Amino acid sequence: MNAVMKADMMPSNAEWHQRRLAATPRGVAVMGDFFIDHAKNAEFWDIEGRRFIDFAGGIAVLNTGHCHPKIQAAIAAQLARFTHSCYQVVPYAEYVSLAERIIEITPIAGPKKAAFFSTGAEAIENAIKIARVSTGRGGVIAFGGAFHGRSLFAVSLTGKVQPYKAGFGPFPPEIYHLPFPCHCASLEDTKHAMEQLFKCDIEPSRVAAIVFEPVQGEGGFNVIQKDAVKWLRELCDLHGIVLIADEVQTGFARTGKMFAMEHYGVSPDLMTMAKSMAGGTTLSAVVGKTSIMDAPAPGGLGGTYAGNPLAIAAAHAVLDIMREEKLVERANVLGTRLMERLKKLQLSNKSIADVRGLGAMIACEFVNPKTGAPDADRTKQVQQAALNKGLLLLTCGVYGNVLRFLFPLTIEDNVFDEALLILDEVVGA
Repeated sequence: MNAVMKADMMPSNAEWHQRRLAATPRGVAVMGDFFIDHAKNAEFWDIEGRRFIDFAGGIAVLNTGHCHPKIQAAIAAQLARFTHSCYQVVPYAEYVSLAERIIEITPIAGPKKAAFFSTGAEAIENAIKIARVSTGRGGVIAFGGAFHGRSLFAVSLTGKVQPYKAGFGPFPPEIYHLPFPCHCASLEDTKHAMEQLFKCDIEPSRVAAIVFEPVQGEGGFNVIQKDAVKWLRELCDLHGIVLIADEVQTGFARTGKMFAMEHYGVSPDLMTMAKSMAGGTTLSAVVGKTSIMDAPAPGGLGGTYAGNPLAIAAAHAVLDIMREEKLVERANVLGTRLMERLKKLQLSNKSIADVRGLGAMIACEFVNPKTGAPDADRTKQVQQAALNKGLLLLTCGVYGNVLRFLFPLTIEDNVFDEALLILDEVVGA
């Protein structure tokens, strides 16, 4: 056995960690110092055999769990047929039929169309392109605390400097951020900021789009106020602005609806989606009103890998699983159980300032009980304590003081119960 083969068979997490540091750049931050070996539903095992319960879901990608057999079968069947043709060169029927299925369930009024891409950032960038061509305008309004991706334009829309924007400027012009109307900013604050924006920086007739997340993901699972969504719709109608709902993280049953916009009874003009759309394969989409989606000329949209056949097959399977296993309903059941557990812990733990969310998109926020200041250190301590007991959690929030819970909606009851017991131990402590 040669040295290269022997090195590639090293079982130690520590050894692979050192190799990672030597071979990959520090800009790709990695939370864990262990390496996954295999996974099933809501559990995975590292290369040293240690078991973890996954409450991260690949950052909201695995609503249908790791290695769902129906998704595996769909990918295997497609793999036997063809893996790539570039849809813009040689199209395939499954792309069109998936567009039809997505159109049918997307909460946008009137005739609509769908285009597929590879990542959430790609979906956002293409949504802005579509809005700009449709309106003939350049300005875009987003919100503080937002996360829309890491590509240059998407990160410009993102409302969090560290670590996403620091050092990467200058950014594209005519992008503006307002306070996000949720539990931490009033709708009146946002309205006032919008009024000032229109008076001091850009007139409404030059704004192409307003983009928002119904529940901010990286920003801290901040749920937008219902009245704010209605106001945004009215404002966009008044000024001919395209309203874009970014459902990359909230989509596909996470919030107890297929899409979070269903909670608000408001129809956006465009929606972006990705993450749990395709069970861990790379697929995203922009869906919107036909009159807007058809604005770009032929060739203006697309991508070599956009709508990859394997990912399209996986997405068809995801939609089947969502319906057959009633994952929308399951999200509400699991979310209610988690919310009740965290609220109970909050009664005896003054460091928990808030427990919030929709459906199974739940988070708890930690503060210093003496000062009320955001407590990122406490949040990291809880995260690490949970990890030591085999429960993988993610943090988020502008101040890094929020724990978010993104377990697969297919998680078995006994595994979910085990995770709740770990939460009791580490949060209670």
